[in-house]
Amino acid sequence: MTHRMAETASNAPTPSSSGPHGKAIGISIAAAVGGFLFGFDSSVINGAVDALSGHFHLGAFLSGFVVSVALLGCAVGAWYAGRLADGWGRRNVMLLGSAMFVISSAGSAFAFSVPDLLLWRVIGGLGIGIASVIAPAYISEVAPASGRGALGSLQQLAITIGQLVVLSSNKGLAGAAGGASQDLWFGMQAWRWMFLVGVVPAAVYGVLALLIPESPRYLVLKGKYDEAAGVLGRVSGEADPQGKVARIRETLRKEHRSSFRDIRGARFGLHPLVWAGIIMAAFQQLVGINAIFYYSTTLWKSVGFSESQSFTTSVITAGINVVMTVVSMLFVDRVGRRRLLSIGSVGMFCALALTAVAFSQQRGSGTDVTLPDPYGPMALVGANAFVIFFALSWGPIMWVMLAEMFPNRMRAMALAIGTASNWIFNFIVTFSFEPMTSKVGLTWLYGAFACFALLSFFFVRGKLPETKQRELEEMTGETHRRSG
Repeated sequence: MTHRMAETASNAPTPSSSGPHGKAIGISIAAAVGGFLFGFDSSVINGAVDALSGHFHLGAFLSGFVVSVALLGCAVGAWYAGRLADGWGRRNVMLLGSAMFVISSAGSAFAFSVPDLLLWRVIGGLGIGIASVIAPAYISEVAPASGRGALGSLQQLAITIGQLVVLSSNKGLAGAAGGASQDLWFGMQAWRWMFLVGVVPAAVYGVLALLIPESPRYLVLKGKYDEAAGVLGRVSGEADPQGKVARIRETLRKEHRSSFRDIRGARFGLHPLVWAGIIMAAFQQLVGINAIFYYSTTLWKSVGFSESQSFTTSVITAGINVVMTVVSMLFVDRVGRRRLLSIGSVGMFCALALTAVAFSQQRGSGTDVTLPDPYGPMALVGANAFVIFFALSWGPIMWVMLAEMFPNRMRAMALAIGTASNWIFNFIVTFSFEPMTSKVGLTWLYGAFACFALLSFFFVRGKLPETKQRELEEMTGETHRRSG
């Protein structure tokens, strides 16, 4: 995202209200529907991947590519979203993301070949990448400072709710048809309806984007000062909206567009802080969370669960993710970022190690694989314990840390690179998981994820600062020392 969007939270003055204004809460919820689409898209493929593979005769390579190709579009969409928002406005870019997801959902539902399916997946990825940046940026620009942390967390909560809703939808559609590959309504297989359902939340997102006001920061950027003051007074509960407009104007006057010059350093060409952000974003994916949310239904079928049982297990996992994300929102400002990340790393390591041990006892091969007692329940406990610790820590807090750990001069470019790192490693893990499952087995894969979880603990303790309740300028020096 651009420097203007990235600096909003750190430069905002303290508002007059003691908590989030009612209108700000409603508008933030509307904007967070973009996060819902993010979660929807990340999990809709979960229930459809096996049926897609059978319908289009995909091998392990193409099956993994169909699942992961949308992530490349996400990276591109996220990279350009901020620049588009500064040129077109936040609401217009939300509309663009909505339109792309509508097109992707309908196109994927009626796909007739692998190339056009890949095209629709990429278009959807572009829309989700845009939404993943615009929603939290918009929320930070309309929310009062006293409630910005809680309202900003709505994005991650919406992502987890989107995952839960789509997995529930997939289960219902597959159950109604007697299987994801079976015909449901109008001669269309259930997996096609799984994609088509996505048109509904995408259209809702577009309608909501038309109803919410434009960001006051964007309005000031375009010289619409009175309109910006009106939004600040109505939405944020600002006691002195004209004074706030004047402060935003001064901030914009002092800002410059972040560039690669701001992040250069002696460590392989980049500043140590930037490397810390890149590595943190990579660890969030290398612990293997998307092996659960993209492939959980396939995974549980492979160890002897029926399709219905696999869908049910995936829904339960998504529900756990929602609940623990709420818990994280309640405790992140009390317990602190580093402590929660450290607890999460240790918990994920233990859970993943347990899952790896369980899969070491699998019997059979191909589609005829089972886990004897007590290893089947052990795998379930391990996988869901992993989700609990991830949702409590690395899921939401990685994004909080990326927004807080960089000084103003480099934040925009460092955030863009950190986000791109996250999407790239998301692609790598997602693309490689299915073929690696057949080559090295689940025991080694979950063992590798456990090793990354353990490494993430030492990374947090040695390289990341505590940013809880601290101004950016206060913790810059400590960040330099820890990441140096």
